[in-house]
Amino acid sequence: MSRVPDLIDALVARFRTEEGLAAARVTDGPEVTAQDADDWVLVGYDGDPGGEFQAAVTEEEWAGLGASREETVQLPVTLLARRGDTDVKAARARVYELGAAVKAVLRADPAVGLPGVQFAVGATALFQAQTDQGIQARLVLTLACRTI
Repeated sequence: MSRVPDLIDALVARFRTEEGLAAARVTDGPEVTAQDADDWVLVGYDGDPGGEFQAAVTEEEWAGLGASREETVQLPVTLLARRGDTDVKAARARVYELGAAVKAVLRADPAVGLPGVQFAVGATALFQAQTDQGIQARLVLTLACRTI
């Protein structure tokens, strides 16, 4: 059975206690209410409201002889920094501050408290958009995870 549900739960719980993310709203996937926050950490969501809402991609293979299976997971964590102005530089700097806090969590505990798990940031993508409510910077971190 996949460990994706446990992985998402552990990340959400850990990010909610991280001091560097205290000012951000940490959610389990997309949240359709409380759009008032400026900074967001969305676990299991790429932050694209017009997208497919894919929460994770997994592959499984044998970890060795016997019944042991290894699961490789790619899980998006989206960081949003919204401002009420057009200062793209400030929004970009803020979203990368949030990214640094997420990376610090994973460096300190790559397993996020789960046995047989190891997380690392595999890829990032930056999106910047001027909206009718000001600039929004979106940094999508693709977390790569191995589980046994």
